[in-house]
Amino acid sequence: MLPADLTAEEFAKYPPQARKLAVAHLAVLRELPLSFVPGLLRQLIEYDFMFPAERASLDKELAVLSALPVAEIGEWFHDFSQVRLTPANERLDWVGQPAQFTEQFSAYLWSTHQMDLFRSAATGYSERIREAAPPDAPATPRLGIAVIGQGVASSDVKLFRKLREHGTYFSQIDPDRGLERLLAVAAERAQAHPAAYAHWYVDGGKAASYSPELTCVSYEALTPAREWLLKDIEHEVQKPGMGPEELHSHLAKISPGELGMTGNGLGDDLLGRFQIKLLTEGSGTQIFSTTFAQWTAREVLRRAEALTLLVRFAPRQRERPMSELLSARAASTELDPAGSLIDADMGAYYQWINQQRLAESKRSSFVAWFEGHNQAVAIGPSLPRGAESSSRMDLTALVRLAAG
Repeated sequence: MLPADLTAEEFAKYPPQARKLAVAHLAVLRELPLSFVPGLLRQLIEYDFMFPAERASLDKELAVLSALPVAEIGEWFHDFSQVRLTPANERLDWVGQPAQFTEQFSAYLWSTHQMDLFRSAATGYSERIREAAPPDAPATPRLGIAVIGQGVASSDVKLFRKLREHGTYFSQIDPDRGLERLLAVAAERAQAHPAAYAHWYVDGGKAASYSPELTCVSYEALTPAREWLLKDIEHEVQKPGMGPEELHSHLAKISPGELGMTGNGLGDDLLGRFQIKLLTEGSGTQIFSTTFAQWTAREVLRRAEALTLLVRFAPRQRERPMSELLSARAASTELDPAGSLIDADMGAYYQWINQQRLAESKRSSFVAWFEGHNQAVAIGPSLPRGAESSSRMDLTALVRLAAG
């Protein structure tokens, strides 16, 4: 089947809101090339489980496409139309299973040496959409906070090397009630600018006491889900013919109920599905707490476009043979606070980079703190770059200084 043959009935199995949106834009979907449509449907089929920022972005994209004259659609998608397809591509269920189609289509592009052509077409399309529907400015300048080094009594490592050149390093920060103060700042922002999934607290260990106005994801709270998943992966990889692609397809089908994410206080269905993706799409998120915290921060910024994001890194387990890691034997777990500090220091840098990719990044601020100690770095519009300060202040004052 080709996009021109699409009917409303093809979307009957989509979730309610996704189905309604697809039918509303059926006319333009029929005009788009097969090399492009499944990628768009891969997003659309998830519409009911998207964060508000994701929905708004997809709504704008579809509105732009639907407003284009047919002739202009041909111009926009000329490069996509140059991708050679086969009858086998057309026979795949690219409407009902767009994710599976795009995975197979990617392999096809590589095998036919068309990946460069497709990437060029995708880049050109992204630029057109950004120009036609630029991202909205955030309701308030974004604030990112990274707390690293939990459980480390002392360290000779020069921390925040990569962040210092972008802001000011502080050596005399008062650590008293530090995490409590930072969580209070996050809660104040959530109260001042209330919005669903706009203010987040991510903890790589056990979450501290936090305001219910913050959306919280923690590594410890997901322990039952992680252990179930590790056992499932261990079982699946032993099956004959089970390779990376087959395992990925298997993991993509796991539901919140299978992982025990329904009716256990881990959040609503949207949040449950988000946490599933953290564990099934992130590499190492099931095993290493620092990887979990870093990947979650990336996804919260990419998908929810958080206005406030506080990430607290916790000690991860020491590396062991993969067979032992997959067995999830908690009794043999040994933590590595010193190594985790190095991981978290880099994780804080990546968090800042991902924050900078969002709209109005020049107005945003960022603070990274060595938990329990007096070292921190702050980045903000009014703070000098590559500077050092011995000024004494608590973390509340530091965050406000960074925000200008």
